[in-house]
Amino acid sequence: MAAGTCNDEPESTDSLKSFGAVVKVFRERAKLTQKQLAALVQFSPGTVASIEQGRRLPPPEFIDRAEKVLDAFGVLRAAAKHLARQVGLATWFRQWAGLEEKAISLCTYECRVIPGLLQTEAYARAVTLSVPPPPDEEEIEQRVTARLARQQLLHRRPPIAFSFIVEQALFERQTGGRETTEELIDHVLSCISPWNVEFQIMPLKQPNHAGLDGPVQLLETPKNQWLAYSEGQQSGHLITGPKDISVLLQRYAKMRSQALSPEESVGLLKRMRGAL
Repeated sequence: MAAGTCNDEPESTDSLKSFGAVVKVFRERAKLTQKQLAALVQFSPGTVASIEQGRRLPPPEFIDRAEKVLDAFGVLRAAAKHLARQVGLATWFRQWAGLEEKAISLCTYECRVIPGLLQTEAYARAVTLSVPPPPDEEEIEQRVTARLARQQLLHRRPPIAFSFIVEQALFERQTGGRETTEELIDHVLSCISPWNVEFQIMPLKQPNHAGLDGPVQLLETPKNQWLAYSEGQQSGHLITGPKDISVLLQRYAKMRSQALSPEESVGLLKRMRGAL
């Protein structure tokens, strides 16, 4: 989910069960027990068991290591390709997550939490734990893994043109504590260094703010159609109407002029990091 929380089921899908079955077949082909495979891929036996049973979304590191250890001919990577957007993400966000994968431009304004594409694992975990009802351990792992898996979009080829506008208050809040915030700022600075990622901070003091109606995401499809997504408590809304899209594009353009420039935003991030 874009914002951070996912007060929705992470359920065991057919694709998860299928992936787990494929892992089991290759493990047995290699004549390894779950415990032996766990040691080789540097995950716990319980994690391997959960993945094989289709109860847990496999982390990207597990997929890469298992692929090599089991000599799986690329089968595991292929089987895992679409898992992240099916499990660990709220049902109302999955359609948008699928559209993101094909987008050529993606614009995000966020006033609640740091956008999921820029979160660290520690920050994602802190956000997940902050919002009731408290999730169990398996739910936490699925949500965090799904969120981190979406960050592959930042490195997609052909690249996506990203624009982020984020409220300064989200860094000042220090969700997760000082160390989590230090790591988060360092991570954001590294994520926004590529040429295709533009990042702007909306300062604490801004008398004129075009984004007061709340967070919004906009994307451009390969056919140059613009779509939007708006999210609130326990819901998300895909917006496709041309008039509505036009309004949101106008608001986003206005916010770009009201936020700090990319250079000023980087400078502010570095000053906040130094003050921690």
